[in-house]
Amino acid sequence: MESPGLTLVSYGGKAYRFDPGALCLELLTTGGPGEFARYEVLHEPADLVRWADLSRLSSGLQLSVSQRELERTRTVRDALFLLTSDRAHGRSPNPRDLAVVNAAAAEPSLVARIEPDGTRAWAPGATGTRLLSTVARDAVDLFTGPHADRVRECGSDNCYLLFVDTSRPGRRRWCAMEHCGNLHKARAHRARRSGSETGQAEQSE
Repeated sequence: MESPGLTLVSYGGKAYRFDPGALCLELLTTGGPGEFARYEVLHEPADLVRWADLSRLSSGLQLSVSQRELERTRTVRDALFLLTSDRAHGRSPNPRDLAVVNAAAAEPSLVARIEPDGTRAWAPGATGTRLLSTVARDAVDLFTGPHADRVRECGSDNCYLLFVDTSRPGRRRWCAMEHCGNLHKARAHRARRSGSETGQAEQSE
């Protein structure tokens, strides 16, 4: 069974699994405000439908997204990005960003139902607005719930992926151990090795 989260691709073209720990934080991998706009992937409604299919939402969502809903999704995502970054760095939330997310959460959300065979399914009428409300409500639950103080930014110097540490120890530092975690271990190993070789060279002089 595949682990939760999304498959991302590094600058070097290597795929790795990133689990941000919450549906709302999965949306932050699609782009962001300011300098992060260059990572934008939500260019047309089909892109948001594709993201929903890859997200931790259960499958079978028959989603209809308009251009206007797509644009609003980008606006809410950017506000959520800033709120999450503020939380990760211990800053007070911007009231404007809170208002944007709260307004989205106030809309009707996606509706789940039980099928005759006992399986879970989505009710008809799934729209971009309902999807965005579901994401925003997930953010409300995250920022007011037991893991609110575990929202973090990857510990790498050049990685800005945001996640919530839901592990029992609460010691997660990296977006993914197979990505930034391994890179950090490799750099640390090279640094130790270089220091050891330097010390041996000095002793031989």
